[in-house]
Amino acid sequence: MPPLELNTTVAHSARIYDFLLGGKDNFEADRKAAEAILQASPSLPISMRENRHYMVRVARHLAREHGIRQFLDIGTGLPTSPNLHEVVQEIAPESRIVYVDNDPLVLAHARALLTSHPAGATAYLDADLRDVPAILAAPQLRETLDLSRPVAISLIAVLQFITDEAEAHAIIDALLAAVPAGSALAISTVTANSLQAVGAAASYKARGIPAKPRTDDEVRGLFRGLELEEPGVVPVHHWRPEPGVDPAENDVHVQMTGAVAVKR
Repeated sequence: MPPLELNTTVAHSARIYDFLLGGKDNFEADRKAAEAILQASPSLPISMRENRHYMVRVARHLAREHGIRQFLDIGTGLPTSPNLHEVVQEIAPESRIVYVDNDPLVLAHARALLTSHPAGATAYLDADLRDVPAILAAPQLRETLDLSRPVAISLIAVLQFITDEAEAHAIIDALLAAVPAGSALAISTVTANSLQAVGAAASYKARGIPAKPRTDDEVRGLFRGLELEEPGVVPVHHWRPEPGVDPAENDVHVQMTGAVAVKR
């Protein structure tokens, strides 16, 4: 493996996320950026944890209710247990997962994402969401996933960094064109409905990380042509919460909306 080109003097969204979740894989630039973002959005760590719980619920739903056994997770971030493969392989050990990220530090920790159940498989791809042809053509993907069978495409907490709607739509269209009916798309992204979220996005942008909060209509637009699962586009903590959990308790804190849809 070639030496990692790791610039520790520039904040990176994956490492900021890691710091806010209480991780240790971050640097001074990431911590300074996170502290400034927290001034605008003190609830951000709560929101990020709820987003992580959303990912787990979505993955379980797609594995259990839809029987999907292949997952393409783009914008993976630094490994944080439970990782997606741990969630779905607990339900179906034969599940196959490809993780994609473009942060060299995530690549350095990718071995934690490759601890597959022997019956299944995981792979890691160092690539950018903006380059869908490279993702789809990569040997890691082609050797792990069968694109003639349904695939769940996971875009969790990544599309806010694609600030142009036409580009976001083109990315999603290209990904969906490569997978058959029965495939699914799961998204979470920063909402424009929260003043804290808007402030956090401005803080990200001030530190050279473009970020765009989206209205509910804009999020629905990302799923055009697909069949949305109930309850549609909602704050992530309201998407099929666990029994006995009152999501309203975190309404003031959560800054992400999400939804899941199926390709028919």
